[in-house]
Amino acid sequence: MEKTLEKILKEHEEKEGNLISILQGIQDTYGYIPHEAVHWFSKRLNIPASRFFGVITFYSQFHLNPRGKNIISVCCGTACHVKGGSKIVERLQRDLNLNSAGETTKDGEITLEVVRCVGACSIAPVVIVNNRVHPDMTAEDTSKLIKKFKKEKSYAGR
Repeated sequence: MEKTLEKILKEHEEKEGNLISILQGIQDTYGYIPHEAVHWFSKRLNIPASRFFGVITFYSQFHLNPRGKNIISVCCGTACHVKGGSKIVERLQRDLNLNSAGETTKDGEITLEVVRCVGACSIAPVVIVNNRVHPDMTAEDTSKLIKKFKKEKSYAGR
């Protein structure tokens, strides 16, 4: 890990990057931001780890835990929530055997996440699978979609 972090640090110094660019480099490399990497950079740059974690937890683009190969996002903004977004999340948790959104299935294939608004209120509720938008979804529609997805082990449009 240290050689990889040294490479990220060198790129950061060459481009005169900032804390966000370091975090993006770490996440691009590992798919998430390991705590060990944060503490390594904290010591190396003499920046408190709390500053790194403050940025990581503020921006939804950063993740502190490994994510699945496939990402299912359920919008639970106002319009999606009113039209059943929460029921979709509950059904997906049951179908995927997850305790809460933000978790990844045991096989590492799917991460379920809740997002606050995707700006598609006119087609609410919205489910996004690997960046492909599915409009006007119900819990039952989503369950069928995921069963098909898991059966095929791939996703068209990915």
